[in-house]
Amino acid sequence: MNSDNVLDFLRENGQEALAWYIETREPEVRSSLIDALAGTDQRILDHIRGASEAASDKLSGSSDASDASDTSDGRIAPLGALTLTAIEAQKEAFAHTGIEAIREGKLALLLLAGGQGTRLGHDSPKGCFNMGLTKELYIFELLIEHLKEVVREAGSYIHLYVMTSVENNSATSQFFKDKNYFGYSPEHIHFFIQEQNPVLSLDGHFLLSSSEQLCYSPNGNGGWALSLEKAGLIEEMKGFGVEWINVFSVDNVLQRMADPVFFGAILTQGLTSGAKVVMKNAPDEKVGAMCTLDGKPYIIEYYELSEEMSRQTNEDGSLAYGYGVILNYIFRLDKLIASNAKAMPLHAVKKAVPYMELDESGGLKSVVPDSPNAIKFETLALDLVHEMDDCLVFEVDREKEFAPVKNKTGIDSVDTARELLKKNGYAL
Repeated sequence: MNSDNVLDFLRENGQEALAWYIETREPEVRSSLIDALAGTDQRILDHIRGASEAASDKLSGSSDASDASDTSDGRIAPLGALTLTAIEAQKEAFAHTGIEAIREGKLALLLLAGGQGTRLGHDSPKGCFNMGLTKELYIFELLIEHLKEVVREAGSYIHLYVMTSVENNSATSQFFKDKNYFGYSPEHIHFFIQEQNPVLSLDGHFLLSSSEQLCYSPNGNGGWALSLEKAGLIEEMKGFGVEWINVFSVDNVLQRMADPVFFGAILTQGLTSGAKVVMKNAPDEKVGAMCTLDGKPYIIEYYELSEEMSRQTNEDGSLAYGYGVILNYIFRLDKLIASNAKAMPLHAVKKAVPYMELDESGGLKSVVPDSPNAIKFETLALDLVHEMDDCLVFEVDREKEFAPVKNKTGIDSVDTARELLKKNGYAL
């Protein structure tokens, strides 16, 4: 859709009120809203039109986050891992290979840090949350300290790309600056903002977040590839000589990025990607599990596993779908580009989204729903993994590398993460 036919599109699809509202705005606001609408992903426009059968196949028609992926037409099978025992036996050789490649500048890092710390009772970017009890020890600081260990071993800095959001970009970059980048090289830290998609009402109408702006939401945990490309950073990476990218999340305070053993294992085995995993602590643990879908690597979400599959065991009694992902992946850059991130499936997810309601007189009033009222469109990391020809499933010790901080208290909380930090020798 181009700017010239935006208003016609709205009128043809039952959104006359929004078309009229835009037409009556001052030129600057009118132009801004039209340009924003013109940039809408074609698949979202197809959704608004009611979507043809072919378009529906491209767009997951999920009703909520619990069924955002559809594997019903594919064959799911368990996928084994390079176990802790097997890794230990080759650790020295893997580490040597990985360090050499890091020293040559072949690896870049991507930190997914677009979230806010709201669920932690913290009104700032999640990475700015203080894990310390008697001193300051921020999540970002912990991750940078882990990275600096590898930098010292390699004798070379590694380019770190930090994906922020529209809401937290300024606060995140300023926090790093205020903390003197936690002793890391500022020239090797690059901030960029995640791409967004417009949010629709359940009946397919565009929503406004203010008198001058549409409602948007980040394009999902698989949206980093497209966001990097749109920001021109993939070309920048190639200019630096980067051949591989290690993607990881801010949520895990024991996360080990640029792990030379992990990287070296992928290189040694000649594979195109890798995923760090932990052995699930229960069949129903809420983590995605590595598997294959039609013979290619895939991550099946915990809610997709049937009761029978979740409890299926191998000959040794271990869970067949027992290797849970911790959102730490390595991808070969040329393979990632070839996979064409723009063609990744969009998943439709119902959420409760505050918005501005347009009344018959053209006025706006704020609405804060208490139940799902809107559809967000997201790309998922599991689809990127599935685009790869192969994937090294690399087991790590969950007590040493998996301390997610998702809640203020309870499971996967600040409290449980602090206990694991202390168990690993951190002074809090």
